[in-house]
Amino acid sequence: MKRFHIHVGVEKLDESIRFYSALFGAEPVKTKSDYAKWLLEDPRVNFAISTRANKGMDHLGIQVEEESELTELRERLKAGDMAVVEEGETVCCYARSEKSWIQDPAGIPWEAYRTMEDVQLFSSHPDQAETACCTPDTMGTPECCEASEKTAGCCS
Repeated sequence: MKRFHIHVGVEKLDESIRFYSALFGAEPVKTKSDYAKWLLEDPRVNFAISTRANKGMDHLGIQVEEESELTELRERLKAGDMAVVEEGETVCCYARSEKSWIQDPAGIPWEAYRTMEDVQLFSSHPDQAETACCTPDTMGTPECCEASEKTAGCCS
């Protein structure tokens, strides 16, 4: 089953956690010093906030549960003649995931991904100590690792 994903950059994490917890009527399922995540069922969404991302909407995505769903989603993107960046397995936002990236016509980054497990690091890439995601727009910059590296980092 798929889940819509939204990642928002915030300045004040505690204040934002209070706001979104009241809005959603639920506490986050994961909270770190720089990150919080809600897995909501109604609406079915993975909503994440962090102080590492630029303020405002950082990226959108579709999270799947099964590898077969990710394969199907990737095939749809490629069949749609979209420029797909295969990030592969990555660690970021305290999770190990398998990811692909696209950008919509407005330039908004979208990730298609499956999370395999929670981890204790925000990112396995040392250059991402202060930044959030390596989206297609920023991959290859000093703050981000190359898309082809298995330890590239982005948010889930």
